[in-house]
Amino acid sequence: MSAPTRFLDLADPRFDVTGPAVIDAREEGFWARTSYGYAVLRHAEVTALLKDRRFRQGNARWPAQNGIHSGMFSDWWQRVLLSLEGEEHLRVRRLLNPAFKQGALTPMVPGFTALAHELVDGFCERGSVEFISEFAEPYASRILCRLVGLPESEWLQVAHWADDLGKSFGVRVKEDLPRIEAALDGLYGYCDEVVRDRTTHPRDDMVSDLVRHQQEGKLSAEELSVALVFLVFAGMETTRNQLGLALQTLLAHPDQWRLLGEQPELGRNAVEEVMRVNPTVTWITREALQDVDLGDGLVLREGDIVQVLSHSAGTDPRAQPDPAFDIRVEHPMHMGFGGGVHHCLGHWVARMDMSVALPVLAARMPDARPDGPGEWLPVSGNTGAIRYPIAFTPTARRG
Repeated sequence: MSAPTRFLDLADPRFDVTGPAVIDAREEGFWARTSYGYAVLRHAEVTALLKDRRFRQGNARWPAQNGIHSGMFSDWWQRVLLSLEGEEHLRVRRLLNPAFKQGALTPMVPGFTALAHELVDGFCERGSVEFISEFAEPYASRILCRLVGLPESEWLQVAHWADDLGKSFGVRVKEDLPRIEAALDGLYGYCDEVVRDRTTHPRDDMVSDLVRHQQEGKLSAEELSVALVFLVFAGMETTRNQLGLALQTLLAHPDQWRLLGEQPELGRNAVEEVMRVNPTVTWITREALQDVDLGDGLVLREGDIVQVLSHSAGTDPRAQPDPAFDIRVEHPMHMGFGGGVHHCLGHWVARMDMSVALPVLAARMPDARPDGPGEWLPVSGNTGAIRYPIAFTPTARRG
C-alpha cells in the first residue's frame, strides 16, 4: 500500500476537522500530513499511540508552532500541567487529583441539578434563549467556582477571563495574543488575591488545600499560581464549549433529544456520544521521544509532532459496526478526554455536570430547535459556540 499523500491544513480557521477532507484521508490511510506535523486518523492506531511510551504530550511546543517564542503566555504555557512531563507532571497531578475524584464530586450532583433548573427558570417563560451566555457559561462557571472555592457571585468576571484565555487553544492564537495575555494578567492577579486570603483565612476548599501544599513545600508559590489559573480557565472553558456542541448534536437528532428528556438515566451515555462525534478538543498532541516506525510509510524522527484527530477516530467505522450517533449505544472509547498519563484531570467533573444538565434541558425544552445558525469558533483546535440561539415552546417556571 502506498503512503498517504493527503495534507490537512489544520492551521486554517476555515478548515473543518469533521469534514470530508479528513474522512477521505482516513479512507486512504491511517495518517496524513498537516500544518502541525502529522495526523493519525483511525481508532486502532490512535488508541495504540496514546498508550505508546515512545511519545510524550508534546503540548509545550504549541506557542512556538504558532510563532510565539517569548512573553507572558509562552512562559505560562511551559509551566501548565499539560506541558509538564515525567516526575514533575506526576507530582503536581497527585496534589490536584483528590478534588477531582468521582467520590469527591458525587455529593455535588444535587447542586448541579438545582443550578440547571434555576438557569432554565430564567428563560423558560420566554420561549427563547441564547444558550451560551444564558446557560452554558453560567452553569460551567458557577460549578467551577464551587469546586475550586471561589465566590460564586464573581463567576461573570472569571468567565470573561477564561473565555479570552481559552483562545490559547485555538488556531488564531497569535492574533488573539493580546487578549490572551490580558486575561492571564487578570486571572493571575485575581487568583493571587484568593491565595492571600486563604493563607490567613483557610477554608474547606481546593484553594486552601493548595495553599497548605505550598506551605508544606510540596508546591512552589509559582506552581500554585500557575496551577490555579489553569484550573480556573480549563475547568470552565471546555465544559461551556462542550455543552454548546452537545446541544448542536442533539438538536440535529430530535428523536434522541426527546428520548433524553424522557429517560434522564441516558444522560451519561449522551455525554459520551456527544464527545465521540462532536468534541470540543478536536485534536490531541503527541511528540516522538525517539525515532518510531508506525508502519504504512509513517516514520517519525525524534521530536516529530503527531496530532490525534478526535472526531475521525471516534467515528471510524473500522472500530464499530455502526458509528451513527445514538445515546442508547455504548461505542468504543472516544478521545475527548485525551489518554495516557495526560488523561484529562477534570473528566469526572465534565461527565457529571453535563450528564445532569442535558436531561434537564431536554425535559424542559422538548421541542427545542436552533433559532438561526449562531456563531462558532473554527472547527479546528478547540472549538465550540460563541453564540447559539435556541427557540422552544414557552413553559412555566418550576413550582
